[in-house]
Amino acid sequence: MSVSFRPKINWRTRMNTRKIATAFRVLPLAAIAMAASAAFAAPVQGPADASFYTYPAALPAANGELISYRDAQVNLGANAPAAKAWNVVYKSSDSKDAAVAIAGTVIVPTAAWTGTGPRPILSYAVGTHGLDPKCAPSKQLAAGTDYEAANIAAALKAGYAVMVTDYKGALTGTGSATKLGSTYLSGKAQGNAVLDIVRAAAQIPGANLSLNSQVAIWGFSQGGQSATWAAEQLANGYAPELKVVGVAAGGVPGNLREVAPTLDGNIGFAFLGAALNGLNNQYPGTLPIRLLASEEGLAALNKINTQCVFEALFEFQNKSLPAYTRDNIPLDELLEIGAPTLDQQNLGNVKINVPMYIYHGKADEFIPVSQGVNLKNAYCAKGTSVTFDLFPSEHIVTQFQAAATALPWLNERLAGKAPVSSCNSTKPAPVSTANPGGGNFVVTLDKWNLAGEIGLKTLAQTVFLPAGSTFSADADVTAKTLNGSLSIPDYKTTVKLIGINTSVGLRVEAAGATTGSNVVGNDGSLTITGQSPANITVTSVLGIPFGQCKTVSPVIFPLNLKGNVGTLGDGTLNFTGTTSFPQIKGCFISGILTALMSGNGQTFKLNVAPPAPIRY
Repeated sequence: MSVSFRPKINWRTRMNTRKIATAFRVLPLAAIAMAASAAFAAPVQGPADASFYTYPAALPAANGELISYRDAQVNLGANAPAAKAWNVVYKSSDSKDAAVAIAGTVIVPTAAWTGTGPRPILSYAVGTHGLDPKCAPSKQLAAGTDYEAANIAAALKAGYAVMVTDYKGALTGTGSATKLGSTYLSGKAQGNAVLDIVRAAAQIPGANLSLNSQVAIWGFSQGGQSATWAAEQLANGYAPELKVVGVAAGGVPGNLREVAPTLDGNIGFAFLGAALNGLNNQYPGTLPIRLLASEEGLAALNKINTQCVFEALFEFQNKSLPAYTRDNIPLDELLEIGAPTLDQQNLGNVKINVPMYIYHGKADEFIPVSQGVNLKNAYCAKGTSVTFDLFPSEHIVTQFQAAATALPWLNERLAGKAPVSSCNSTKPAPVSTANPGGGNFVVTLDKWNLAGEIGLKTLAQTVFLPAGSTFSADADVTAKTLNGSLSIPDYKTTVKLIGINTSVGLRVEAAGATTGSNVVGNDGSLTITGQSPANITVTSVLGIPFGQCKTVSPVIFPLNLKGNVGTLGDGTLNFTGTTSFPQIKGCFISGILTALMSGNGQTFKLNVAPPAPIRY
């Protein structure tokens, strides 16, 4: 006897939805906007205290209707542009088309939009933040602790109004159980939430946002899944009035059954546990893990419900799902039981009618690179325009490396520029370079580009490092250590000696490993404290070799950085500081060189950036 947990599909409802969507497509956009506005009741200005996030007693009928709003403060870092923000609660629908209330934040730059048409809108779908309401992006943006703040700030600088949904589960209160609890990785619900916040934002009094605006969608990891589901929902006729011009989605878990074995017994186990909780909330009874779980397993699932992402990630690193069941049930059996629910989250189902930018990390340890490649191929086969980029790094680092590419790609779509398609690429499928699972959480930097400058205090001049300089390291997040090395080719530079431009040959070589500590906190904070020793040799002056004019001891470059993982917002690590140059000895002009180059107070800037992505 077999039991199917696949929900029944009401084909009449689906047909009616298609007819309505078709009718919308033939109406002028202004008429659609007016019709939508007329259907929405006036929103309520919400309270300033925590009761704003209490689940409303009744929901309106229309998806995207703004229920309540209030002025908000967001902390996006020192480099963020001035902006006005609102918290919102709006109506959406979950994966079963049931009415739900969703919270979120809307941020609009205060600088006037100088482009063509109304200000563009970016619906920014965040990655995993954690299942507890305290982890919601609206609350972390207010506290200045959201690890994706740098990406949001970059979008604001580009002129976008940015919408950030909290997804379902951020609202609390005394409502029924069906109204509460995160639906983490329930794709359709997340996609709807990403679209409906755009509709809701247009109803905020004084925000000056328009449904006539061009809309872009961007997300990574859970956010990549959400952004892609939003694209599929658009193709299915949801929110037809939105003028979406492009979707950027990275690190997308396109097939959860294929992703699960990579997470199980690995550093990403917490994501698997969170998925079981979220999908069980959306599809109760279809994933009977709570019936099969041991007492320890139930305790683990309950705890993950109360943790934010990094806290859960570190506590449950390398745990195994079968070990949390009563009889150590094999993972493949558990996945087979939950297959109908898991398979409903699969992506690549329909032709997306707007250009897509899909990107992935070659060393992704959570979501195998094959997921990105397979998703690209599935959409290409259906006629979707897909641009696909492969980045060199693992999951978390790729999220921030790719920001410098994803946002310009979206900007080009706003400008009406045709994208470069990857659908006819003849490159072979990439082979994963992820570190082996089951051990420490290690982020590898493999020959990252090293740029830098050294300020020579006495000469009041700056010497730049040559092209081809690289930095490699293993940042062990579990052991909190950093071990690496730098490689700098011999080069020549020009400095003024006694007022005369003089060619000087330099050799900067590692005098040992770059070592230090690398600490990622439970709140996503990032602190690097280390040092890189290097011997500096003047190999020639005016093209004339003078022997080994070398510092008598290594120059120590302190490497200190404090921020959060979003510090990688432009894909780089930036270190600045001062150091001391020892005496130079070993040649007959060493006294002159010492007088000109040695001493305290030498400044430096080192910029470590990943290799460029490969377009597939």
